[in-house]
Amino acid sequence: MKRIPLKMIRKDLLHIPEYSLPNGFRMRLFEKSDEHNWAKIETSVDEFENEEAALERFNKEFGAYLDEMTRRCIFIENSNGEAIGTTTAWYGDLKGDGEISGRIHWVGVAPEYQGKKLAKPLLSAAMNILANYHSKAYLTSQTTSYQAVNMYLNYGFEPFITGPTCNEAWSLLEEILNRKILV
Repeated sequence: MKRIPLKMIRKDLLHIPEYSLPNGFRMRLFEKSDEHNWAKIETSVDEFENEEAALERFNKEFGAYLDEMTRRCIFIENSNGEAIGTTTAWYGDLKGDGEISGRIHWVGVAPEYQGKKLAKPLLSAAMNILANYHSKAYLTSQTTSYQAVNMYLNYGFEPFITGPTCNEAWSLLEEILNRKILV
């Protein structure tokens, strides 16, 4: 499948769907020194070539904001206390106009734990954190993450069209997901 970057927006942070974690898992917030857990998870989902590259990105993006990470970054742990999933309820300027919105950022669940009903509780928790700070949210993804995109659509995120490749991306996703997305 062609990999096309895309953006999605949720116009408000009201009525966030709620899902509970399955038994044997728990959520917790980031603690200083969790950088390695973040890097391990994000590398396992092919966001980075190796953990060293992931750590470099983490330090560049979040290194100066570790205190904020303790309020905004979530981990899922298995029954052994091993971090196996993460996302960050971050923020940014989607349109480049200076308006800061909440951002669902770096969602990842280790491959051996995918399909175990962990992503929805993780996303719900992150969106609830965002609702404490922001009135709307956005995220970035790509067509190759079509299952995640389908989940985001079900959570009320909508396509954010920024150019001609967006229409190609969403048409491709409509076909793969067998659902009408663009109105």
